[in-house]
Amino acid sequence: MSLAVAIQMDPIQTIDINADSTFVLALEAQKRGYGLYHYLPRDLSLRDGRVMARARPLEVRREKGNHATLGAPEVIDLRTMDVVLMRQDPPFDMSYITATHLLQHVHPETLVVNDPVNVRNAPEKLFVTHFEGLLPPTLITSDRIAIDAFRDEHKDIIVKPLYGNGGAGVFHLQPGDENLGSLMEMFTQFYREPVIVQRYLPEVRKGDKRIILIDGKPAGAINRVPSAGEARSNMHAGGRPEQAALTRREQEICEMIGPALREQGLLFVGIDVIGDYLTEINVTSPTGLQEINRFDGVCLEAQIWDAIEGRLNGRRPGAA
Repeated sequence: MSLAVAIQMDPIQTIDINADSTFVLALEAQKRGYGLYHYLPRDLSLRDGRVMARARPLEVRREKGNHATLGAPEVIDLRTMDVVLMRQDPPFDMSYITATHLLQHVHPETLVVNDPVNVRNAPEKLFVTHFEGLLPPTLITSDRIAIDAFRDEHKDIIVKPLYGNGGAGVFHLQPGDENLGSLMEMFTQFYREPVIVQRYLPEVRKGDKRIILIDGKPAGAINRVPSAGEARSNMHAGGRPEQAALTRREQEICEMIGPALREQGLLFVGIDVIGDYLTEINVTSPTGLQEINRFDGVCLEAQIWDAIEGRLNGRRPGAA
């Protein structure tokens, strides 16, 4: 299958080619003979119902410092593309939300991965609240009295921004910690949204597992172990990756959420599990492909493109 693919992402020149998941998706697409374009979210425009992007033809190679060649800019109508990969990094702010509204004009005629409507409707820390019994004790609020009552009940808590990413702004408050007042003042100053407060899970010392689901089915996992003196396990925050297999509980979690992911067109998803609890469902720009590939000797990006091709074939006249 020959496809025209536009990749909406951050500047490709600055990525870490040994960690970036979008890079290996582009490598695999190029290997399959797809035509690639690269553009930034700010290069999108909408005029008279047509979504255009000032994009540049893209070639990629695994050569550090020489990993991408971009051709001359050209304005492309995204309706002429077969696939758009929406892969810019969060934060999930109004800029991100606006991009989903623009891409909604071309999807599903052009397959946008992930579905822009359901990306908009599934922010990581809120989407998970729709699956009963999977979250640890959790409070989402701006009400300081409610936060104090939650802390009185659970003692050891985590406080984090509702739309944060990469472990940024995550605080662990142990019993007796006197910084909650100052912390809430800081959150109020920088964010208009409520905060998310959760019971601290001591199991995080053994790791926070990232599980990749492709079209609703688990495809691989990696354990991320926080460094000494650090509450966050994200690799951006110094978490140590370890090879991991799925436990029975994690299989159950995947089975519970998988049908909803498939139905909503969330084809490439990364979930985070600590102990027996699901803490996040990442649909915006999930990562972890390269780490899992190295540990397990697999090629998850090939599985993702197989799933994309399957979606496209399923839409063609006469497809089974």
